[in-house]
Amino acid sequence: MQLLTMDLDTFSQASLLGFAALTAYILTLLPTNLIIVFPITKKTGCPQWLLKYRRLIGLLSFFLAVLHGFIFFKKRNFDLFDIKTYFVYFQGVATFIIFSLLAITSNDWSVKRLKKNWKKLQRLTYLAMFLVTWHILDKMAYHWTYLTPVGIAAITAIIVLFLCRLLIQRQSRSQKNQPKESKVTVENKSVG
Repeated sequence: MQLLTMDLDTFSQASLLGFAALTAYILTLLPTNLIIVFPITKKTGCPQWLLKYRRLIGLLSFFLAVLHGFIFFKKRNFDLFDIKTYFVYFQGVATFIIFSLLAITSNDWSVKRLKKNWKKLQRLTYLAMFLVTWHILDKMAYHWTYLTPVGIAAITAIIVLFLCRLLIQRQSRSQKNQPKESKVTVENKSVG
């Protein structure tokens, strides 16, 4: 009942914005992971819709994260010249830097200009996924709202999906390499 009785003061607004940013961010991670882990989802159209609007949703996530950070920045009077600030808020600052890079390069011009490097840069989103999880667990420790476990469960689910995706892709690559090796050994046996 804490969330229902909370005043929408600066802290809770920032938390709500953070949760909204997390939700939008998870929506950007979902389509590729769903298609690879659950290929049947291609037929639903949901992953295709999310893929179509992924850049827009990602920019929305970035905008919400900026507002989330700005409210906390304003509320807590951070000292930008104190190195301790960056140690205490390392996860948030690192995630913000990654999100900024992703947002700046989320356009067709960047795709054309960066070519193969664009995809490599966009893969930073998976590092951000782990940093966001660390950020939530660290900053929300001892003062959870009802949104905190929902956020943690959602980001954990997407991490599990991502790890399943990696496993499936690894198995797929090893299966593609395996037939070539089998053919070679079969041919060598028939020659002798």
